[in-house]
Amino acid sequence: METAAARTQAVDGQADDGQVGAGRAGPRQAGRREVAGGRVRGAGSAPAPGVEVRGISKSFTPGVAVLRQVSLRVAPGEVVALLGPSGCGKTTLLRTIAGLERPDEGEVAVGGRVLTGPDGQVAPERRHVGMVFQDWALFPHLSVAANVGYGLDRAGRRSGRVEESLALVGLEGLGDRRPGTLSGGQQQRVALARALAPRPGVLLLDEPFSNLDSALRVEVRTEVHRLLGDLGVTTVFVTHDQEEAFVLGDQVAVMRAGVIEQQATPAELYARPASAWVAGFVGEANLVRGEADGGVARTSVGAVPLDAPGHGERTVLVRPEHLRLVSGEAATVTLVEFYGHDTVYELALRDGDVLRARTGPGTAFRRGDLVGVAYAGEPAPSWPVG
Repeated sequence: METAAARTQAVDGQADDGQVGAGRAGPRQAGRREVAGGRVRGAGSAPAPGVEVRGISKSFTPGVAVLRQVSLRVAPGEVVALLGPSGCGKTTLLRTIAGLERPDEGEVAVGGRVLTGPDGQVAPERRHVGMVFQDWALFPHLSVAANVGYGLDRAGRRSGRVEESLALVGLEGLGDRRPGTLSGGQQQRVALARALAPRPGVLLLDEPFSNLDSALRVEVRTEVHRLLGDLGVTTVFVTHDQEEAFVLGDQVAVMRAGVIEQQATPAELYARPASAWVAGFVGEANLVRGEADGGVARTSVGAVPLDAPGHGERTVLVRPEHLRLVSGEAATVTLVEFYGHDTVYELALRDGDVLRARTGPGTAFRRGDLVGVAYAGEPAPSWPVG
């Protein structure tokens, strides 16, 4: 069994010349950052490296592929979310980038340097890659400062790097504490400080907020989002939470059954998903049957313009916010969910379809009301049925 010590030593025991980028280039510029008075300031202009994964396949059991010819590109200074259901291979892909798993085939390159490939594999501790594990993997018998400094050599520990890293995550003055005396959010930040202390070129996060309660998760997520923006470090993180992926990711790579189905910006994924499955996974979606004739499909909610011409029976994406409720008798309101900033209605149509419609604040209709339904959105994606 892989212990916390083994995992941490393998990834965080890095050479002292790793770098953390800063600023923005493309989505985020790269450059080194230091801490002054608890604040981040630039120091130098060394660019953060990009990450390229090319044709990675991995099986733990013969004939059962966990990753199948996976390719992924992360631009320098960019944050990419690996989003997918449990068991889709996203953590295995992250561990492969870290060097903790050796793939059956394919390459991993960081900053143009091949770290995993047919000619061999660079050890995890020599990749200049920092990793935050899902369970944080803190040593309970060591102080916070000792945990953060675990991956540094003696000179690094004496250089003030530990104190800088703690200040970076807002934990100044807590270096003498033990992890068990901290809150869950503070422990998560200790793990992040430890990953950043060696100044890695790439930061990997495996479900970093999954062990936090919902209120604390949003707070810590916002802090980490701000920090990643300030640092500009190239980042890949794993999540099964679509909201988390959309909030933090410059790009999102949606995984399913060991394959990346689509990689795009959150806005592109939401508006133009590559498949009906992606459409349903990255947001609330009504997938309705329609008969297409060129640029329009006839559906249970009326005519829906299509973003590309189609013919015959199609599955049409209708987002809840693209439905308008009017006077009529086309559907019955079966559920009302009031969220303050908007209201969601569940609708039972006469043909048996059940749809969800999202409107502005206020509740214009009650459960049991009869309403009319009309499409009021942009041209919609559609896919052939079957």
